[in-house]
Amino acid sequence: MALYRIFIFFFSLTLFTPTTHSLNEPDPDSISTVYELLPKYGLPSGLLPDNVTNFTLSDDGRFVVHLPDSCEIEFDYLVRYDKTISGRIGYGSITELKGIEVRRFFIWLDVDEIKVDLPPSDSIYFKVGFINKKLDIDQFKTVRSCHDNGVSGSSCGDSWKSFLEKGKLQGMMDEGEMLITE
Repeated sequence: MALYRIFIFFFSLTLFTPTTHSLNEPDPDSISTVYELLPKYGLPSGLLPDNVTNFTLSDDGRFVVHLPDSCEIEFDYLVRYDKTISGRIGYGSITELKGIEVRRFFIWLDVDEIKVDLPPSDSIYFKVGFINKKLDIDQFKTVRSCHDNGVSGSSCGDSWKSFLEKGKLQGMMDEGEMLITE
């Protein structure tokens, strides 16, 4: 009888011993694109632009994503992606994030963390410094094209040059003239 109890004890230990990958965390080796990776961690695939050239993911959740160039995408806010984006992904969150910035009142601010509610809801949260911003998750469900907006030069002169070349200043002047003449 004692031998039977010892067998049951060791058998139950093997059933409840954690494995190298938790049930919530996907196996990094089974993922071929970053757009497959994000949903497996409960995150929307549209957090990154469609021009990712490659990515790496380690067993501890650290990742590095490479883009051909830095670029921007317009969501509720203008978001800038560096050529290299890194951080640590866990189920429902990306922490230690580097390489993504958001523009707010003419200032570029680093996005430090991205989180979603568990269980999932219609919201996603971006931590910028000590500020948490809640946004509608739907805008991040579709992978969007990233376009160069003069970011690669990243100097103030290049930004103004891009601004002037795209006719934005002319459009503003036309609107201003309409206000003055009316």
